Amino acid sequence: MNIIFLIILRKKSTFIKHLRVDCISRGPVKPSSSALYQNINCKLLQASSFNQSSSVLAESTMMWYHSTMKALILVGGFGTRLRPLTLSFPKPLVDFANKPMILYQIEALKATGVTEVVLAISYQPEVMLNFLKDFESKLGIKITCSQETEPLGTAGPLALARDILADKSGEPFFVLNSDVISEYPLKEMIAFHKSHGGEASMLVTKVDEPSKYGVVVTEESTGKVERYVEKPKIYVGNKINAGIYLLNPSVLDRIELKPTSIEKEIFPKIVSENQLYAMVLPGYWMDIGQPKDYITGLRLYLDSLRMKSPSKLASGAHIIGNVLIDESAEISDGCLIGPDVAIGPGCVIESGVRLSQCTIMRGVCIKEHACISSSIIGWHSTVGRWARIENMTILGEDVHVCDEIYSNGGVVLPHKEIKASILKPEIIM
Repeated sequence: MNIIFLIILRKKSTFIKHLRVDCISRGPVKPSSSALYQNINCKLLQASSFNQSSSVLAESTMMWYHSTMKALILVGGFGTRLRPLTLSFPKPLVDFANKPMILYQIEALKATGVTEVVLAISYQPEVMLNFLKDFESKLGIKITCSQETEPLGTAGPLALARDILADKSGEPFFVLNSDVISEYPLKEMIAFHKSHGGEASMLVTKVDEPSKYGVVVTEESTGKVERYVEKPKIYVGNKINAGIYLLNPSVLDRIELKPTSIEKEIFPKIVSENQLYAMVLPGYWMDIGQPKDYITGLRLYLDSLRMKSPSKLASGAHIIGNVLIDESAEISDGCLIGPDVAIGPGCVIESGVRLSQCTIMRGVCIKEHACISSSIIGWHSTVGRWARIENMTILGEDVHVCDEIYSNGGVVLPHKEIKASILKPEIIM
């Protein structure tokens, strides 16, 4: 990938003493000019006064840069926390806001300049690859699978993919947990990583209840990690590991090919050598690996979409708050939809339906006057007339709920027909 950094300055009677151009990339350069250098950190350009008609064209010395940056996504295993949805598809292919959740990460990595993504996976790798091969050509990024024959934790998969990640470029590589949804400030993370010169960088986010996460205690001015405490029993801080890392290839030398935790075994060693730095994540963050957090994550994502791309959200008299509707979905008159709703491709929403805080996946039919809230309706399911679905009900693929049925937190496995109400949270086998 060739990148040209071009800066044009147009000012009225302005004096600029120094213009600092930060170049955060390194690698082979196109040898077409003696002014081009490899492994450049910065270039100070000086300019004198400008008048109204003047312009200065400043080209950084790093004009051409071939990126070979790579990333590994920790896909994991069976996705038990998102069952029954993961009984039909591997967890990364489960829809989130109308597209498979892993595509958000792959698209963000591609936009950052990553050329190859490795999926560390132990469950249904052939399903993943068959699905993603179309996106591989559309996005122009190489996607490969590194299959574990036994669970290797959060660090072991890096050792398994060592030959791919540790190439001759010496570039750092990204590691992401596949459950994480955020704004992915990966370009900013690269700049942060280059600036501190340490061996590893991580993103952290602030939460109200840090005790169920890995808490990161940092030096405020530099971001240097002083302590990493996994699920502390007493309060030590509110910054938690956001599950997105940028690591130098030397980190791979610390990891053996065996089940290993990067949080409990690798990071503490790097911290002890003052080589781990943390950058506070701007914007929203959520681990969407379980239904309650999935619904919360949808709200946060739609809030972000409202600020950045409001035209992608639905509008009209029947819409309340943030609602995402695929253009192929059919919405009848008399519905009230929102807030925080995603309706997927090919869905049919009949008249009088009420939807709030829910996901309606591809091919679903919601019949007249049904009411759905705080729930996930799986692919190609049907919800009958005057049915009421609420309290984190999860319908698997091809579930058919009969007319006038009530579900209070039911978790229904694929290909079932529900003829009786579910009065309390339970699993329907």
